[in-house]
Amino acid sequence: MSNYIYPIQTKVSQHQREVLLNQKATLIWFTGLSGSGKSTLAVQLEAQLHNLGFKTYLLDGDNIRSRLNKDLNFTEEGRVENIRRIGEVSKLFLDAGIIVLSAFISPYEADREQVRRIVGEENYLEVFVNAPIEVCEQRDVKGLYKKARSGEVKNFTGIDSPYEIPQHPDVVLHTHEKTVGESIQMLLDIVGPRVTLKR
Repeated sequence: MSNYIYPIQTKVSQHQREVLLNQKATLIWFTGLSGSGKSTLAVQLEAQLHNLGFKTYLLDGDNIRSRLNKDLNFTEEGRVENIRRIGEVSKLFLDAGIIVLSAFISPYEADREQVRRIVGEENYLEVFVNAPIEVCEQRDVKGLYKKARSGEVKNFTGIDSPYEIPQHPDVVLHTHEKTVGESIQMLLDIVGPRVTLKR
């Protein structure tokens, strides 16, 4: 850190904000291949939590890539920096007392672990959205797998760029075996107690 940067210390803590909002700030990190269902589940879970009165914010890969991180490419270095930035943005939301849902392929275990360290183990819940690549290709709503197979898209996770299976996810969802509703209920059963403030 530069010798000319002096981060300020606020007089309001994360816990004080959580008490005001009546919830426990938590980062729910969705990881998995493109087409596995990360964004679908994150959108639905956020809607359910909002309906229950929780204050949430959703960070999604395409949204972030089109704005905050539009200067980054899809090389390994670009992907690493993309996830690092999201970890830092998530930490800011957590400090504000907000429940954050982040849906990113995040293919590297080291990057996911870095996010866990950035926000703190107690604030991090990892959801591995696990669907076989064959199923993801069949869904392929964006047409990206087809472009990757033809060589039009380079460094595509699962085709010519690796996806490292999470070693210690908190939740594993097999979206090729369960309906969206069943997956959301499973998530609510796990997330609900985590985000409910214990007084």
